[in-house]
Amino acid sequence: MSQQINWVPTSVDLEKPSAARMYDYVLGGHHNFAVDREIVEQLVAAQPSVKRFALMNRAFLRRAVLFLVDQGIRQFLDLGSGIPTVGNVHEIAQAADPDTKVVYVDNEHVAVAHSQLMLETNANAAMVHADIAKPLLVLQDPATRELLDFDQPVGILAVTIGHYILDEHDPNGVFAAYRDAVAPGSYLAITHMTDDFTDQDTLTSTMARSQNKVVARTREQVLPFFGDFELVEPGLVSTSQWRPERESDARPESEDGLYAGVARKR
Repeated sequence: MSQQINWVPTSVDLEKPSAARMYDYVLGGHHNFAVDREIVEQLVAAQPSVKRFALMNRAFLRRAVLFLVDQGIRQFLDLGSGIPTVGNVHEIAQAADPDTKVVYVDNEHVAVAHSQLMLETNANAAMVHADIAKPLLVLQDPATRELLDFDQPVGILAVTIGHYILDEHDPNGVFAAYRDAVAPGSYLAITHMTDDFTDQDTLTSTMARSQNKVVARTREQVLPFFGDFELVEPGLVSTSQWRPERESDARPESEDGLYAGVARKR
């Protein structure tokens, strides 16, 4: 952690775990604290599938970005992007086309600080410090407006973020605002925690002790987040079952724990 002084802002609460830092730890990252690692280990002890959920979700993100690149998408809005780790959106997309534009959005201080450090020399990517549940702030941020052309298709990535938008924050309205902001030909990729496959009570109760509460939703509750966008094949399925690179990569739904889908605006 040679950049520790830079990536730990003074505003960070070192006593309370955060979802972004916990996810970073699960994925093998180093931008997390003892309090994050402790709660992850408690989660894993009670629900060993938690690490697999995270890994399958990360693998979905890669496949979804590559799919959107193949569809001609050259600009991405990554909502709740978290702390950068191996295989970030801009690394995947810009490997295919260096001119691809990527805007990351998060409100976790370590995620923002580390992302800004990483992107200092990348003119085609930026980090916006904002609450994704307030779409107007995200969409009107100067960095968003500078990099993204909303008259052209945009790939909106809402990967493991919808379950952090509690019912009182109007998740349907939040997703509708992002869908309305983009041009026809845009795409929306979502993963969302569910207890349709397996009991998520341990995960939700443990997360309630962190800075980020979560809510598991059913398939019928997640589908409206896509609005009138048209789901691409295979529709809304578990993460490993969405266009796996090898047939053997698709696992039973109970081993994924999240729904995953990509839809296109007509």
